[in-house]
Amino acid sequence: MTADSLDAMRTELRGMAEPGVRTQQLRVLRPPEDDELLGVRVPVLRRLARAYRDLALEDVEVLLRSRVHEERLAGLLVLAERMRTARGAERAELVDFYLAHTGGVDNWDLVDASAHVVLGPWLVDGPADALEILDRLAASAWLWDRRIAVVATLALIREGRFDPTLRLVRALCRDPEPLIHKALGWMLREIGRRDAPLLVAFLERHQTELPRVTVRCATELLPAGERARFVRTR
Repeated sequence: MTADSLDAMRTELRGMAEPGVRTQQLRVLRPPEDDELLGVRVPVLRRLARAYRDLALEDVEVLLRSRVHEERLAGLLVLAERMRTARGAERAELVDFYLAHTGGVDNWDLVDASAHVVLGPWLVDGPADALEILDRLAASAWLWDRRIAVVATLALIREGRFDPTLRLVRALCRDPEPLIHKALGWMLREIGRRDAPLLVAFLERHQTELPRVTVRCATELLPAGERARFVRTR
């Protein structure tokens, strides 16, 4: 696609804005003051990304550098669309591009819409050292890199591979950011959805180390009596 395609996408995007949606999203997303929030629904953005999935990476970079929140999200959703069919060198290129532009992945919704569907497939099917990416991201001073590391493991969880997530939970359980605590709980809950005894055993060993919100999120799908056993101790 050409630069004209980028201009057309941005024009379409602005035409999809809804003032009422913007008001709601301002409360939920709490974007920084230099962000411009249009108020475009995520399903609408996904349809737009599918229509522009062949957008050149240099145009996606323009979107990720934009201060318009939905433009960054649209760029990430284009990457996700591309990753669905990418293989080999193209997949590696998309992962490298994503990791080089995490500065534009700077809110929880942007992380949660992209990490497990852009970086995640590389963790599942990439080279033997692919999981080393998680350690690098988890050690980053950038909050959103750390959340990317956690949420990306959802792709592994869906394949029945739980150890990388559990290792990150142990590594990040003392992280100062509540958004990391919530992400850890979310991933533990997803593990419990697939293997409740494993989750229970993990919590029995580590519950005193985990933040309260992590335990509460992790146990949401457990039977009430089982959940109360952990929540009461927090």
